[in-house]
Parts: sequence; C-alpha cells; structure tokens
Amino acid sequence: MSRILSAALCSLVVFAAGSSDAFAANAAAGKSVYDASCATCHKTGLMGAPKLGDKAAWAPRIKQGLPVLVAHSIKGFQGKAGMMPPKGGNAKLTDQQIGDSVAYMVSGSK
Repeated sequence: MSRILSAALCSLVVFAAGSSDAFAANAAAGKSVYDASCATCHKTGLMGAPKLGDKAAWAPRIKQGLPVLVAHSIKGFQGKAGMMPPKGGNAKLTDQQIGDSVAYMVSGSK
C-alpha cells in the first residue's frame, strides 16, 4: 500500500511541476482580450485593479510569478486593495485567453 501511495504522491509532484510549464502565455494575443474584457477595470483602476503600466502597483504582483497571477485571474481573488472576479467577470473566456491577457498586462507594466 505504501508503494502505491508513494507512486501517487510522486505523480502529483511531477504533474504539479509540469503543469505550470504546460501553460505558455502569449502576450501579443492577450492585447485583444485585454481590450475587450480587461480594460474596463485595469484601465481605470475599478475595484482596486492595478492599472496597465503602473509599475509600482504591478511590481509586487509580478514577483509572485505568472502562474500565480493567472490562477488568481481564473479563480478570482480578494486582496487588500480590491478584488478580481473569476475570469474578470467574463465566464466565456478560456484559461488560455486569461493567461494571455495577464501576460500582456505584465509585459506592459514592468
């Protein structure tokens, strides 16, 4: 039984380590998603959203890494300064589209 448990845990670790690399964000593709869905909040700072290009607001978020930012954007997040609804309130967006838009905002805010 312990061998089965050990094998299962090893598989989970390998999957978890590989899953963040499996996502390849495309910042160029993210611009159109940003313009259509994300700019509503990230252009004006609505609900505490960090504005695109605001390096001071984005720096501590960028330090967390793209996988964390994407996960917060997909699942939603309640922070000290505001909140991010799941998928920015647009449930029709795919996880890839969310990742691309986050990559676009990060690249424009470094």
